[in-house]
Amino acid sequence: MLLNYFRIAWRNLWRSKGYSAINILGLAIGLATCLLITLFVADELSYDRHHRNADRIFRINADFLVNGNAFRERQTPAPLAAVLKKDYPAVENTARLLSFGDRKILVKKGRETLMEENTVAADGSIFDVFTIPLVSGDAKTALSKPFTMAISESMALKYFNSTDIIGKTLQTDNVNTYEVTAVFRDMPATSHLHLNFIRSLVGNPEDNDNWMSDNFDTYVLVRKGIGEKELNQYMKEITKNYMETSLKTLTGSDIADIERSGGHFRYDAIPLTKIHLHSDITAEIEPSGNIQYVYIFCVAALFILLIACVNFMNLSTARSAGRAKEVGVRKALGSHRSHLIVQFLVESVLTSCIALVLALCLTFLLLPYLNQLSGKAIGAGMLLNRWLLPALIGVIIVVGLLAGSYPAFFLSSFEPVKVLKGKLASGFRGSWLRNSLVVFQFSTAIILIIGTLVIYSQLGYIRNRQLGYDREQVLVLNNTASLWIHAKAFRAEVLQVPGVKSGTMTAMLPTSLMQNTAIYSKDAARSAGQVMGLAEWNVDADYIPTLGMEMAAGRNFSPRFPTDTNTIIVNETAAKLLGFTDLNNRILYAGGQPFNVIGIVKDFNTGSLRTKIPPVVMRLASRADCMAFRVMSNDFPGLIRKIENLYHATPGMTGQPFRHAFLDDDFNRLYLAEERTGKIFLTFAAFAILISCLGLFGLVTYAAEQRTREISIRKVLGASATGIVRLLSGDFLKLVAIAILVSSPLAWLLMNQWLQGFAYRIHISWWIFAATAILAVVITLVTVCTQAIRSALANPVESLR
Repeated sequence: MLLNYFRIAWRNLWRSKGYSAINILGLAIGLATCLLITLFVADELSYDRHHRNADRIFRINADFLVNGNAFRERQTPAPLAAVLKKDYPAVENTARLLSFGDRKILVKKGRETLMEENTVAADGSIFDVFTIPLVSGDAKTALSKPFTMAISESMALKYFNSTDIIGKTLQTDNVNTYEVTAVFRDMPATSHLHLNFIRSLVGNPEDNDNWMSDNFDTYVLVRKGIGEKELNQYMKEITKNYMETSLKTLTGSDIADIERSGGHFRYDAIPLTKIHLHSDITAEIEPSGNIQYVYIFCVAALFILLIACVNFMNLSTARSAGRAKEVGVRKALGSHRSHLIVQFLVESVLTSCIALVLALCLTFLLLPYLNQLSGKAIGAGMLLNRWLLPALIGVIIVVGLLAGSYPAFFLSSFEPVKVLKGKLASGFRGSWLRNSLVVFQFSTAIILIIGTLVIYSQLGYIRNRQLGYDREQVLVLNNTASLWIHAKAFRAEVLQVPGVKSGTMTAMLPTSLMQNTAIYSKDAARSAGQVMGLAEWNVDADYIPTLGMEMAAGRNFSPRFPTDTNTIIVNETAAKLLGFTDLNNRILYAGGQPFNVIGIVKDFNTGSLRTKIPPVVMRLASRADCMAFRVMSNDFPGLIRKIENLYHATPGMTGQPFRHAFLDDDFNRLYLAEERTGKIFLTFAAFAILISCLGLFGLVTYAAEQRTREISIRKVLGASATGIVRLLSGDFLKLVAIAILVSSPLAWLLMNQWLQGFAYRIHISWWIFAATAILAVVITLVTVCTQAIRSALANPVESLR
């Protein structure tokens, strides 16, 4: 009996091939889009969950607001980890990482020197806190001695063509030689840490007892039952017991003083599994995700799936009205109502199952495109997740049953005589439910379109905003610390190259996310309320002109003034924080030494526009961590080759890697996540529009069929083709207009919330809503007119027959 139901269902699908194709394709595209978003979200939520004790690992972050100056960072004092483990039994173990920030290390390979990233120095307990499987070596002793190092499996194969390398050595940074004591498996893609080299912390000079210097990432493994709240209470006690005396000496204020003035000085714990999506630290070890994007994509997936399901139900219910006579005939011939119910439900479920198979095929085909857009490496194997396929099958069955419920329970209840006499209403305008579903479809598509336009408008604002510096045509050389004493001579030679206008040596560029915070006081005694942490930048006299910055007051550093080594320049934000309205006898103290403030530079954005401009103080110092040159040339490749030749011609630099970039490229990389989000959003919005158009095309085709005789009579009585098109499109345009009115306020609320994540952002303009409305109307007209024109041009005689 069941086989017979399937046979009849297949015949009905085949007989209405056009409607069946539209129905199946629309649902398949919706399911595939939802699947792709689900894979993306599942990948984002899986970060750091591969660790055996992931639910018991926390990282300690610093959170300070002192004298109006706020900053958050992931680093903590060196002695914190030992105190946590010693004084609090609830802490099972700790591990510290000393990261190198943006700096890459140099590794010797034969006669060649290569540049590598993802290097840290760490305690040996890193292997106890984290789950880092070893290929070779002993985790207990791997980092127990100075100048020992564990390296990743891929690095072992790269430098030694083997993982059996315990006892071999690697020379790094042209200075230190490290013994390889362990080889560990490459860390999974879903990890907030991807380490290639782990050096021993034993003997590191930064491993000291200074409580007022935050240099280490501190991870804590707690015992079962201990959570964030308890760990934060421990940190409050440690701050009070171990840091307050040093804090009072350094700032002139204790914790109570700071809190009375509306500030705070604290360290907070963040669960390991939340770091990737929930951390608000801008200078993470690696670029992190954003939980807001996960929420946005979850909602988008849900609504796109609903659009597809609405399409499916709309077309199924619309077509079912046309089968009223079939129901009447079958009931007149003796069919039971239960048989008709089962028949309609089987047809609907069969259609949805075919759509599921097609959706899985589309997902496999589109997964590489998603990986390219998102920068991920999601494997098709995730589709075999133990919960994903059962959930999909469940959704398909539910959708099939819901879509088939109208013909199954409603049509089968009519009396055969009434049906055969044509007393069953079947017009398009008579279905308020179907009209509501069309409004829902287009409302969702409009929200996605508005979201896409807002994201790209914000990105355009970021690219075109006046940053306070000129990032165009600035060549950055990153591996210049190796030049040592030859740095100034190299810079002078580069300045002689035609096309190079100016150049600077520095330890900090505006595109860097890392900040070096130093303590400055307005008086020598460090009185309460007079001390604050300022972002300290070591620059030379050519820094400000090379980067196109402007002075708001005073002057720049100058070689003509030898005493400028005892002077500083502050930015406008720092001047405002310090209360400097002029430069008359303005002095700041650092480490007991007075510094005359000789200038105020106009505010310039540092790092990302997600954060406000920090208070910055510039000190004159020769640091060759990187160099920046303002260039002007019609042959940039040739210019770069000349500079590279000079670099390699410098004593000791033969075979050294030459790493360069342009400042505007570094700036654009800060917003890579938003760029990718915009492209993904645009893709999903296109899919939503396509699904809606498929449904709309199916409905207008059905509406035209239902009104074939009406259209023919109107044409016989003199109606024009334009009038017929207007007749058919009018109903749908009304529905789209309602969708625009409903969705626009909701889209504004959602995207305004997203923009709150940027300190500098656009105001959502009216033109975005106007453009979206016009686009929605145009799409509707094109879709409707495609079928309406065909109906309007049909021969009325044939239709009336």
